[in-house]
Amino acid sequence: VYAQVLYDFAAEPGNNELSIREGETITITNQNIGGGWIEAKNSRGEVGLVPEDYIEVSNVFDNNASGGFSNNWAAQPEGTETGKTSSNAWPSGGHGHPQAYQGPGNNSNKPMVLITISFLYDVDVYTVYTVFQSGEVGPVWAYPDYQLDCVVADPKKGSKLYGLKSYIEYQVTPTTTNKPVNHRYKHFDWLYERLLEKFGSAIPIPCLPDKQVAGRFEDEFIKMRMERLQGWMTRMCRHPVISSSEVFQLFLSYKDEKDWKMGKRKAEKDETVGVMVFSTIEPEGLPDLDLIEVEQKCDQFNRFTRAMDDGVKDLLTIGNEHWKRCTGPLPKEYQRIGKAFQNLSSVFTSSGYEGEAALTDALTAAGKTYEEIAQMVAEQPKKDLHFLMETNNEYKGLLGCFPDTVGVHKAAIEKVKEADKLVAAGKITPSDKTTMSKRASTMSYSLQAEMNHFHSNRIYDYNRVMQQYLEQQVKFYEMIADKLRHAHSQFTTM
Repeated sequence: VYAQVLYDFAAEPGNNELSIREGETITITNQNIGGGWIEAKNSRGEVGLVPEDYIEVSNVFDNNASGGFSNNWAAQPEGTETGKTSSNAWPSGGHGHPQAYQGPGNNSNKPMVLITISFLYDVDVYTVYTVFQSGEVGPVWAYPDYQLDCVVADPKKGSKLYGLKSYIEYQVTPTTTNKPVNHRYKHFDWLYERLLEKFGSAIPIPCLPDKQVAGRFEDEFIKMRMERLQGWMTRMCRHPVISSSEVFQLFLSYKDEKDWKMGKRKAEKDETVGVMVFSTIEPEGLPDLDLIEVEQKCDQFNRFTRAMDDGVKDLLTIGNEHWKRCTGPLPKEYQRIGKAFQNLSSVFTSSGYEGEAALTDALTAAGKTYEEIAQMVAEQPKKDLHFLMETNNEYKGLLGCFPDTVGVHKAAIEKVKEADKLVAAGKITPSDKTTMSKRASTMSYSLQAEMNHFHSNRIYDYNRVMQQYLEQQVKFYEMIADKLRHAHSQFTTM
């Protein structure tokens, strides 16, 4: 497969990348490298890697015997709205580059692939996020008037490389556009890495649901992963800084494959990451905070999150044990009671006494009632305990992020504390000290805004999930009571 290069690509030293010049023809030698790369050979005989994501296929020319033009490989790329061939089908070969004919080495009818390699040099000015005072809770993020949300649904199996590699793709529909875009798990993972790199110093970014190799295409696993991806996306949508960020908006509403690739490259070149993100946060003219007071609040929050982490883990442990009892020994106990009633009914029937038919029928019905209750007990955790456990799993991941976020802030405060000594030693100027204090104050504003965001979400989430849990528990015990009342009514009053 030959490719014409339209732009220069300079290799990074020691990275096994291929240097290619504008206008030269390269030979694609291996399209199955993986990790976003293909292997190619330039006109100087050098072999190396070219980034797959930087390649946009413009046209495919087939120098066949008739001299005609062929575009048989122009499948829509994965991850786009237009990538669907129907509501339930996906093209098997679409992966951003053609699945080329692997013919004999000296075939004069080799296809010629025209490739555009795009580069992004300019980075836009980033949004300035604001915090402000609000009542007694202290600094909070500036929340938008409209709460963004999205729906993760409609998982479908797709494939590439002529079916050699399969994947599950999810449809993500934001409330802002109501236009679905399609993403694989690896796209969610890419978003997580970008958010962590950019905002991780200021905002806890919880992990995605774990990767899995075996059983990835089983219905139960797909359903569970989709539900957890939904929970993760909902939490990201709720955060005013993350949800309004350029990279998150790209993920939710890119227009086509070209827009997606360009946006990815821009995000990967973003230099406003780590502690640099604090330069995009503006406390809107508010006075510098008292760092001693902030440190006290920080320590109090640390103690709370550690205690909550212990409480969440304890609830998860007890919940798991209860789930096992509900799906194991507890239903068996009800079944044993039901069988015992039915066995006693059989014994009574064997007496041959004509006046006890009503009693034996009622005993049999009572036994079957307890068998039905056993089935209800086994199924109940999926209806109530499941949502409580999932919420606590989310918070377990979120709480695990706070030590690093708080650690960044505490390190900044320690630097400010050392500022007087540094000034006295002539290592920094008084102006530098003032700048350090202002930067630390900005970090303190953002940390307190994040603490308040966490607490408000915590109160909302646990109110919601406990209401849901107890509502399902009430329904469960009411259904059992109704069954027991019905069984009770079968026995005659003497």
